[in-house]
Amino acid sequence: LGVPVALMRFDPFRELDRLAERSLAPVIRTMPMEALRRGDEFAVHLDLPGVSRDDVDITVENNVVTIRARRMPQRTEGDEVIADERTYGEFSRQLFLGDNLDPSGLAADLADGVLTLRIPVSEASKPRRVALASSSQ
Repeated sequence: LGVPVALMRFDPFRELDRLAERSLAPVIRTMPMEALRRGDEFAVHLDLPGVSRDDVDITVENNVVTIRARRMPQRTEGDEVIADERTYGEFSRQLFLGDNLDPSGLAADLADGVLTLRIPVSEASKPRRVALASSSQ
C-alpha cells in the first residue's frame, strides 16, 4: 500500500538569485554613461535600449541636467510570460555641469537606443590669445 510521493527539487542558490534580483532591482535601474570632450563641446552618451522618444524627459535647472526615462513591458493582455529578465519602470540620472559649460546650448538626440547630449563649452572658458602690449621707451 505505497502512497505515491511527489518530490520537488529545491535549489537554494536559485532562490538566493531570485531574492537578490528582487532586492537589487532599484539599484540596477541606471543609465550607463560615457562622457567625453570633443573640441569645444562635451558629448554624453547614455544607454536607453527600448525607450521611445516620448518616454524621455530632459530638464536643466541651475547647471543640473536631469534625465528621466520610462520603459514598459512589451506584453499585451493574454500573453503568457515564459521569461522576463528586463528591467522596467522609471529611470533617472542627474548630471552636474561645471561653470565652464553652457547649459543654454544643450542639444539632445535619441538614436538606436543611445541618448546623446551635446553641451558646448562657454565662451568665457574657451582659450583665447592675448596680444602683447607694445612697450614704448
